[in-house]
Amino acid sequence: MTVITMSRLEIDRMSVLRDLADDRIRVSEAARLMGLGRRQVLRLAKAYRQRGPAALVSNRRGKRSNRSYPTSLRAEVISFIRERYSDFGPTLAAEKLSELHGIRLGRETIRQWMMVAGFWKDRKQRMKPVHQPRNRRECVGELIQIDGSQHWWFETRGPQCTLLVYIDDATSRLMHLQFVESESTFDYFKATRTYLEQHGKPVAFYSDKHGVFRVNRKDAAGGDGMTQFGRALHALNIDIICANSSQAKGRVERANATLQDRLVKEMRLLGISSMEAGNVFLPVFMADYNARFAKPPFGDRDLHRSCADHDDLDDAFAWKEERSVSVNLTLQYDQVMFILEPNEITRSLARKRVMVIDYPDGRLAIRHNGVDLPYRAFDKRQRVNQAAIVENKRLGPVLAYIAEKQKELDMSRSAKAPRRRGQTNHMFKVG
Repeated sequence: MTVITMSRLEIDRMSVLRDLADDRIRVSEAARLMGLGRRQVLRLAKAYRQRGPAALVSNRRGKRSNRSYPTSLRAEVISFIRERYSDFGPTLAAEKLSELHGIRLGRETIRQWMMVAGFWKDRKQRMKPVHQPRNRRECVGELIQIDGSQHWWFETRGPQCTLLVYIDDATSRLMHLQFVESESTFDYFKATRTYLEQHGKPVAFYSDKHGVFRVNRKDAAGGDGMTQFGRALHALNIDIICANSSQAKGRVERANATLQDRLVKEMRLLGISSMEAGNVFLPVFMADYNARFAKPPFGDRDLHRSCADHDDLDDAFAWKEERSVSVNLTLQYDQVMFILEPNEITRSLARKRVMVIDYPDGRLAIRHNGVDLPYRAFDKRQRVNQAAIVENKRLGPVLAYIAEKQKELDMSRSAKAPRRRGQTNHMFKVG
């Protein structure tokens, strides 16, 4: 069975020629219906009788136009655009190709080529997506939107910092506010723990795609695809949902805009200029804000759950990483070597994986199958050629060199440790 692809015009002509072949219409009527001359109709009718519907299909279909530009010219133009003009519009790209390269082409030709190559989108593709509103959740605690808003909250009186905002989706009620230095995992650990102790466990948190909440690296190797914050919520049976756009979590975004106006001015009137003083004032501000702007929920139930006896918040809100134990019962963590004390349990852990648990308060535990292992730290920074023999005249330069190396090593550790402590702004762009 042969399948013939025909255009709408060719199908209409085939119907007319079929009626002509069956003597249902005359040649003059067929010419009028097809908009062709009498001789052209007779030619098509003869071809239709000899070859059937295939005679009506254009022989040019699927072939290059006789007026098309050479493939080599098109490749050259796309190469220039890719190297120099990838962010240019078609009109400006056409002008520069003519001025700088002597290639004179119409802007519509350039536009079509750029669209095929992926450098330009037509008007429909560039239209902003439509974000339709959705109804609020019915009950308090069913969905809590969370976000961090970096702003000059104290204007020129204090440093720039971040306000962590927890807002209930059902009521638009501010549930928790906290000033922190940066939007880091340990800051979210601390704020979320405070939230749970005050209100209980919600059904789900709703966040953006910040690296604290979601593993954004496509080439991330190893692990279970869960961030440290996601692991903590999973241990406490709380869901985390990441929004695809800012509009999807519009309630917390609009709350941020209101806070950047009202909260800043309230603190200005009170002369608040530090995060510590701001955190003391926040409960008072929240009470007034909720009295003014909170909405009554559709349902009367509060879906917050009390923390169960088996919910260990200290263990949940700790940084956890797996490490391999060497044959010498050592492991590396934070550029420090830890030596496991030999006993009945640790002697069998060579070449096995253990869990290093780094608590926010600075405590550190090494655990295997729920058992904390005894260990001691062996800081390799202490090994600085203590037995080297140096002439008295060269003692100064040698000491200066050793001090510089020690400083570099200290800086390398201080740049890594805040990645967990949450002390710098660059912390945790990936989970």
